[in-house]
Amino acid sequence: MRPYANSSTPNRPGDVAATLWLLAYLVLAVVLIVLDHRGGWLTQARGQASMLVQPLWVVAGWPGRVVTRLYDDAGTMGQLRADNARLRNELLVNSARIARLQTLAADNARLRGLLDAADRNRLDVQLAPILDIDLDPARQRLVVDAGGNDGVHLGQSVIDAGGLLGQIIEVQPMLATVLLVTDAAHAVPVAIERNGVRLVVYGEGRSDLLRLPSVPLSSDVKVGDKLLTSGLGGRFPAGFPVGTIVTLHPDDSRAFLVGEVRPAAQLDRGRDVLLLRGVLPRDGETASTGPDTERPESAAPASMPAPVAADTGEAVTPSPVPASNGARR
Repeated sequence: MRPYANSSTPNRPGDVAATLWLLAYLVLAVVLIVLDHRGGWLTQARGQASMLVQPLWVVAGWPGRVVTRLYDDAGTMGQLRADNARLRNELLVNSARIARLQTLAADNARLRGLLDAADRNRLDVQLAPILDIDLDPARQRLVVDAGGNDGVHLGQSVIDAGGLLGQIIEVQPMLATVLLVTDAAHAVPVAIERNGVRLVVYGEGRSDLLRLPSVPLSSDVKVGDKLLTSGLGGRFPAGFPVGTIVTLHPDDSRAFLVGEVRPAAQLDRGRDVLLLRGVLPRDGETASTGPDTERPESAAPASMPAPVAADTGEAVTPSPVPASNGARR
């Protein structure tokens, strides 16, 4: 038998060629490394090669970038939806808060106007919130949150910052009912601010209109004249604004004028009213608690003046208005 060292198989031609190519590549690589290290000759070649393969890198990296972008977009959309829902809820809450603040600001301004009017004219008043309102053509009334337990009494005058609202016609321990001046069964003795001419205005069952019937053609009455309570009849204190004449025209008989009056009080709005108790005394005066005396209407100011003592004994009672309650029967 032949020894083991002499039993190796002969090399194949393919293996020899592969080995030679490997050696050649290694030698070439070493030569290129040495040349690049010593002289930097391959720098430009590397730049050109990078430019050539750049599109391949872009194409090769495109799927990964697309997947990353889709993932980021999905996360961003979810975050945007959550932020949108949160901001929408915050907007609704803030809108409700702003609306509430605006309502409170309007209420504050309205109450300030009421109290300023009372203080300016030295009126002893009681502030009463409105609980219910009935502006039906056949029934013009208010229910206020004040009653007999609060000192409210029948016939008490009710005003707001604009002028006369009406009078108390029903008193309960905790509530009271106000008959508005616009009620069809109500009448108010008035006087023209400009010249003191006495008239009577009637309700029409409308919150925006009063009626001025049977005005003599010879009367000095004009459109735009302001009407104030005259104090006649002993129901309403003198000098409180009732309304402004907006139209005047002859009636069917052509013997009298008929007028329409816009109420001075805000009958169809507001949440509070003032119940008139009396007039606070000024220096050197005594307090007034009722409308038993009349003042000259020609001296009546335009905006809710305080009643003062009369200096005239003249008393003209308008026939349509009973002296006891100022309302038509």
